[in-house]
Order: sequence, then C-alpha cells, then structure tokens
Amino acid sequence: MDGQTSLVSETRKPQRRVKQIWAIGGGKGGVGKSLLSSSLAISLSRTGHKVLAVDLDLGGANLHTTLGVELPRQTLNDFFSERVSQISACISPTSIPNLEFISGAQDSVSIANVPETQKTRFMNAIRDVDADYVVFDLGAGTSAHTLDFFLAADINIVTLLPEPTSIENGYRFLKSAYFRRLWLSPKLHDARKWIEIAMDAKNNEGIRSPSDLFRVATRESPELAAALKSEIERFRPKLILNQVRTHSDIEIGFSVKTVCKKYFGIELDYLGYLDYDSAVWQAIRRKRPVMLEFPNSKLVTSIDRLVDYLLKKHADQRSSIL
Repeated sequence: MDGQTSLVSETRKPQRRVKQIWAIGGGKGGVGKSLLSSSLAISLSRTGHKVLAVDLDLGGANLHTTLGVELPRQTLNDFFSERVSQISACISPTSIPNLEFISGAQDSVSIANVPETQKTRFMNAIRDVDADYVVFDLGAGTSAHTLDFFLAADINIVTLLPEPTSIENGYRFLKSAYFRRLWLSPKLHDARKWIEIAMDAKNNEGIRSPSDLFRVATRESPELAAALKSEIERFRPKLILNQVRTHSDIEIGFSVKTVCKKYFGIELDYLGYLDYDSAVWQAIRRKRPVMLEFPNSKLVTSIDRLVDYLLKKHADQRSSIL
C-alpha cells in the first residue's frame, strides 16, 4: 500500500504546471456527476483558464457525451495499459475554447483495478499537463481507485440527490473516503490496525465512531492522537446537492453537513445546490452541453456562481500563503 501513500503525497508539488485538480465523486450512479463535471469544466474554461476534463469512470465512461463530442480513438485504457507512454497522447480537443478532455476506458474489465504504480504514474503525468485546472469525473461507488483519485485531488466534491438512496450512498462514500484518507496517512501508520477495525461497522472492539477511534489512539499514545486529530481537521470535502425541487431539499445539505461534523469531526463545505431543470435531459438527448444549449438557464447561473466561489477561495488561499 506504500504506492497509495505516494499517490497523494507525490502529486502535490507546487512547482508543477496544474494549479488545482477538482474531483467530482458520489456513492450512487445517476446523480449527475458527469453533467456537473462537464459543466464545471466549461464554466472554468470561460474564465480564461486552460482546463482539462478527465473521465475516470473506468469502464463506464460518458463524459464525452455531456461535453458534446465523439468518443476519441485513444482513451485512458491506452495509457494504463502502456500502449501510449505519454498522457498527452490521450488528450482530445473540444469545440469549446480553452477546454480539452481525456476519455475514460470503455468496457474494459482489466482497467477496473488499476495497479498502484499506474495510479501514481497517472497522477504525476496529470500534474504536468499543459492546463491550469483539471476536473476529474469519477465513477460511482467506493472502489479503491475511485477513492484514491478523489483523495489525490485538491478539491474534493461530492454530489448527491435529495433522495434517500442517494443520501445513504453519498454518506457511505464520504465515510469510505474519510477512513481511506486516515489509512493512507504516513503519520498514522501505527494506527492502521485500529483504522481497519473502525472501517468494519460490526467490529468487536466497540469502535463505532471517530470519537471511539480517537479514544483508542489516545490510549496508544498522545502523539498518535494528535496526528489523528490533525489529519481529520485537514479533510475538508465539499458538497453540491443536485436536482433540488423544494426548500426541504435544500435543507438536506445542511443536515449532511451536521452529520459529518457529529460523526466524523470534519467540516463539510456545503457549496450549494442546483435546481431541477428540464433543460438537462433536453441537452443530453441532443448530445450537447447544457452550458451551451441553454446558456440563460438558472442551472448555468448556479454553476458559474460555484466556480467563481471556488476560484476566489483558491486565490485567497494562495494570497495567505504568500
């Protein structure tokens, strides 16, 4: 698992070309990850930044459809299988200024389990592409490679629908990413045994929550407990609620934020919501990006507002560092 540790640490070198990687994940299919990813990428490109959208839904790629382009000849399958040595060979143009994309592997069984060396190779290559921002469109579920790419990004965004199954799966995704992050942290190597136990909800050690895990870490050593607390505080995922219809739907985002604080001790950043809009399915049927097909829709305004917020926050963070 040492390769997974480097996947997060080795790909965050400030001297590299890409300013930020945004990853869009979620626990359930059909929640609009590809639509959100393509829309964020298009909105970002409109600000004058050079953007690369990457379909990391390995085996079920459809980002090209929401971007309104044909499936390219070369995909991530060619890079992971080493049929091409450079990630640039998989980059395809779009008709949208400042926006390029990489298509995910199509119908490949072998690519579903990417070796650690290939994940690290991919992330190192991505950090050096000729782009300002990279947007990852992740697959549904909590597979190891999905969680690892989610955690390797600079901005971790979870999207869900205001429906019981989507909320449940979104919570499960956040929980899995939370424990995966702790397990991969080099500073928490001595706590891995307890983290693995905590990941099993039916464990016999009585570890049912992060507070239980913290109690065990404190018993092991104060230094370990301090490292655990620090790692938890550094995990700041973001939430976007999709297809909102009512005020009570909007409130679900705040409820998820409260639950994450109570049970995980993490500050979930509720970025906002996207209203249900029939323009979405109309654009999908036409195989056109909703951002271009319905530029005056409320959905497009909301997407632009989200991008402005994230860019401003990034600029403020850079200013504070400098």
